[in-house]
Amino acid sequence: MIRDSIKAAQVSAMKAGDKARLAAVRLILAKLKDKDIELRTAASIPDDDVVVVDVLQKMAKQRRESITLYEQGGRQELAEVEKAELVVIEEFLPAQMSDDDAKAAISAIIAETGAVGMKDMGKVVAALKAKHGSQLDMGKASGLVKAALAG
Repeated sequence: MIRDSIKAAQVSAMKAGDKARLAAVRLILAKLKDKDIELRTAASIPDDDVVVVDVLQKMAKQRRESITLYEQGGRQELAEVEKAELVVIEEFLPAQMSDDDAKAAISAIIAETGAVGMKDMGKVVAALKAKHGSQLDMGKASGLVKAALAG
């Protein structure tokens, strides 16, 4: 399980005295704890790895956006901190699909669902997220779906 490898990384960072890595791992664990508390009242609780991947993807997306904003604002030192956190977060994410694989998966789902135009985009994105959500950046994937349905 991914959560176990994150906890093991925390222990190894403590033993190694790697304060930056330890801080990033603790951030991940804190977000996971928040999500666990949020799910206490949920009607159905998804598989643990699904929850962990979802939290990690959101954290990675936030870091990428922050890096862009910091670099635009000329705050390179803050961008470097975010980049270091992003590297640690991405360690625990499953391998991401290449663009070619993503396009092939999108084409297959369009064929499965019988999508013909932009009105079917939601249906295609939902099916894509259900099948390949942990392996894709859904922000980038929705652009690929839009291009596939438009062209």
